[in-house]
Amino acid sequence: MSRDNVEVVRRLYAELRTLTAAGGLGDLSANRALLDLLDPEVEWHGTIGGLAEGVVARGREEAAWFMLEDSQEWEELIFEPMELIDTGDAVVVLQHERRRGRQSGVELEADTAAVVRLRDGRVWRCQGYMDQAQALRSVGLPE
Repeated sequence: MSRDNVEVVRRLYAELRTLTAAGGLGDLSANRALLDLLDPEVEWHGTIGGLAEGVVARGREEAAWFMLEDSQEWEELIFEPMELIDTGDAVVVLQHERRRGRQSGVELEADTAAVVRLRDGRVWRCQGYMDQAQALRSVGLPE
């Protein structure tokens, strides 16, 4: 089952990248492939150490709104998974994040992480981390 979890997370990142590039995050309901990856009760948590820390979006529509809000200030927003680590009940994604400001043109890059938990083959909780070591510790893995 956990190999399947890694594949679900890989597909999630691919769908989000496609939607972000096309400016389609606003109408999540039109993307059946993405909806099928998200549990109806999905929880999307703001990144620990980031500006949205403590924010929780519940359900598919709130999660879509949260992602849309996060993307508004950025002309380019890319989360590139570098490594997916199967922990059995979660997938840790070590990722490289790139952003370019829509108005300012300022470019930011950081190595960040996400812990994605799945239920019945769908994403039900996603927690971002600015610190990859903290993400690994959160699931009991060594840094």
